[in-house]
Order: sequence, then structure tokens, then C-alpha cells
Amino acid sequence: MKFLFTPENYLNRSLRILLATNALILMSGAMLGPILAIFVKDIGGDLLDASFAAATFAIVAGVTTLLMGRWSDKVKESELIIVVGYLLIGIAFFLFLFVDSVADLLFVQVIIGLGEAIYSPAFDSVYTKHLTDGKTGSGWGAWEAMNYFMITAGATVGGFIASRYGFDPLFIIMSVLSITAAAYIYFLPRRVL
Repeated sequence: MKFLFTPENYLNRSLRILLATNALILMSGAMLGPILAIFVKDIGGDLLDASFAAATFAIVAGVTTLLMGRWSDKVKESELIIVVGYLLIGIAFFLFLFVDSVADLLFVQVIIGLGEAIYSPAFDSVYTKHLTDGKTGSGWGAWEAMNYFMITAGATVGGFIASRYGFDPLFIIMSVLSITAAAYIYFLPRRVL
């Protein structure tokens, strides 16, 4: 008897690819999230600056997501919008290597917010398009579960890497994960997504 909750029961190949690539993005972001305040302190900031950094990301992503959602409705190949967002996030993670002030940090947070706003509506649209009729709850449940698992993995791995090796290797890994996700989707045959 087949296990009831195996991904094959409700996730087609396109959804599994979207989940896997988005997992890389979510994990990379979660690698820094819980320890951002420590990094901010290392560059001369304080807890309030760490709060401003998180708020900067959120306000930029929130304002521009509405615009990006409308734009993604007009583009035929939404998966390419996902690629642009993932790539922008990967570049921003790499730019963390050069952050040495709170102003630099806020600039990088703006780029990450833009990347998030660019890819999220397009991702949701493409993901929804590939959901199986009658199993949309299961399909989105798979994404939600993956999101929490990646937060768990990212927070744990990110904390370990930063405490053992420092922030620079962490930023490189975050960047590589994001750019890998972008490249994978970009080089997929268009018919897959």
C-alpha cells in the first residue's frame, strides 16, 4: 500500500521542481534571519538598526509586490520573472560580503525586497497553474510544509556556519543557493513550467 502523503500523490513534476528551487531560496534567507542582529552589531549597528533592516526589506517587498503582481499577469513566461527575482536575491546575498555600515545593509535589504517582490507573485501564479484540480489544498500544503522545513534547516545551518566559520562563507553559500535556483529554472525547457 502506497503511503498517503507521498508527493507523487498530488505533486506533478513541475510542482516538485518549483518546490525544490523555492526551497533553496527560502533556506538561504533563513540562514541569516535569526542571526541578522549579530551581523548588524558586527558592522557597528544595534538592535534598532537590525529592526530597521528587517522593516526596510518588508516595506520594499510589500509596496512593490502589488506592482509586480500586475506586471507578471502580462508576461507570457512568468518563470523568467522568477529567475530574475531569484538572481537579484542571490546578488544581494553576495553583496553582504561588502556591507560595512548600516547604510550598506539597508541598501542590500532594498535589493532583497525587490527580488522577493519580483519573484513571489510570478511564483504563485506558475505554482497555481500546475496544481491538480481537487488537490489545491494538498499542493499548497506541500509548499507551506516545505517553507517551515527550510526555515528550520536554514536557521540551524546558518547559525552553525556563522558560528564556526564566520559570516563571509555564509553569504557565499546563500548566494550560491539562490543563483543555483535561478539557473536551474532558466535552463529548464520552457514547456516544463
